[in-house]
Amino acid sequence: MDCHNEIAKRLSPSQSDISAKLSCTVRNSRESDMAGFQRTYAFHVLHGLASFGDQPPSVDELNGRRADVLGRRLPYLVAELDRDVLGYSYAARYRSRPAYRITAENSVYVDHRLAGRGVGGLLLSSLMGRRIEAGCHQMVVVGNSANTAPIALHRRTGFRHVGTLHSVGFKFGRWVDSVLMQRALGQGAETSP
Repeated sequence: MDCHNEIAKRLSPSQSDISAKLSCTVRNSRESDMAGFQRTYAFHVLHGLASFGDQPPSVDELNGRRADVLGRRLPYLVAELDRDVLGYSYAARYRSRPAYRITAENSVYVDHRLAGRGVGGLLLSSLMGRRIEAGCHQMVVVGNSANTAPIALHRRTGFRHVGTLHSVGFKFGRWVDSVLMQRALGQGAETSP
C-alpha cells in the first residue's frame, strides 16, 4: 500500500477543517524510511524552491546522505502517524572547519499535502531539542526567499533573518535568492562550547 496515497485520502482538502493539527510522533529515522523520503523530497525538487536541486536523488543516494549525517552523530528524524511517515528533518554540519563545530544547519521536508498541519513545527522543535542536548550553540537554515511557509515556520520557532543573497540560483527559468536565518540554541553565545 502506498502510505502517501492513504494519507492523502484521510487528510484530503474536502475535510471541513484542513488546518487541524495532526497528532504525530517524531522518532529516529530508519533505512526503510528512505523510499518515502525520496517521494517527499522528489516533489519539492521538481515543483518547489526548498531545494535548489533539479533532479531528485535516488533512494541509494539519500541513504548515503543519511549515513553521513548519522556518522557525524547528528539527528535524522521522521514524523509518523499510524506508521505512515509524514515528513523528516535532519541536522548537518554548517561548514567543515573546526570553528563551526557548534553550528548546525537544519532541513525539514513534509509531504506537500500536509502543509500547515503542524508536522514541520514538530520536526523542527524536536531537531532543535536534540542539538541543544548535544551542545550545539547555533542553528541556521538556508532557503529561498519565495518560500514563505518555511520562513514563517522558522520565524515562529525563534529564527531571525540575518541576510539574503540575491539571485544566486537559477531554477524554473528564473533567478532565485537564498535567505539565511539563525537561532541560538540553549545559552547560545553566552557560554563557551
